[in-house]
Amino acid sequence: MRLLKIKLSGFKSFADPTTLEFPDGIAAITGPNGAGKSNLIDAVRWVMGESSAKTLRGESMPDVIFGGSNTRKPAGQASVELVFDNSDGRVGGDYAAYNEIAIRRVVGRDGVSQYYLNGTSCRRRDITDIFLGTGLGPRSYAIIEQGTISRLVDLKPEEWQVFLEEAAGVSKYKERRRETLARVENTRERLERVNEIRDELTKRLNQLAQQARQAERFGRSAKPSGSPGAGFAYWSRKSFAMP
Repeated sequence: MRLLKIKLSGFKSFADPTTLEFPDGIAAITGPNGAGKSNLIDAVRWVMGESSAKTLRGESMPDVIFGGSNTRKPAGQASVELVFDNSDGRVGGDYAAYNEIAIRRVVGRDGVSQYYLNGTSCRRRDITDIFLGTGLGPRSYAIIEQGTISRLVDLKPEEWQVFLEEAAGVSKYKERRRETLARVENTRERLERVNEIRDELTKRLNQLAQQARQAERFGRSAKPSGSPGAGFAYWSRKSFAMP
């Protein structure tokens, strides 16, 4: 799996639509300070689903949008697209048959992001899911910034484990396991709630059944003997008899 292209528009210093193509082998991006080299790395992180503005050297997500200059108006939105060569089938599942995988992210001044996978609108999770275990997920080891090596030396064993699991392709299975356990726990809690409601309804039903039996017994004991209306007729004759 290899990065073929980066397409940017309105992202940080890239005010105009810009496309960078990467040939086979090793590619190097050079330039003076302020040329936008670090912004390219930020663009890759951002389109892969980075949600921390601080990681992108900003205060809020709209900070990635070109803010204007003395000669240019601010951009209304930022857009970044990455095109990957997937001829080796590294991205499996529904996208294994695609020789190229294109992911795109767009954000407006309202800070709301939209994601696209091969031109189709999708969720952020859809993008992070397909790249789990490739080194380009949220715990990416494919991007090594200045100072990263020195930080790696000081990592604790459990922190090293995260990188090793991502490199070995285990992270996606652990993520699936975590999601499955979360669904199981959610189902268990809902089942407990259903059982509580069932017990409450059963208790209420028993109370109503008991009240119904009491009402039935009362009705039988209050019913006058003889034919219906006989007691009323006798009472009427007695009440209105002449003295």
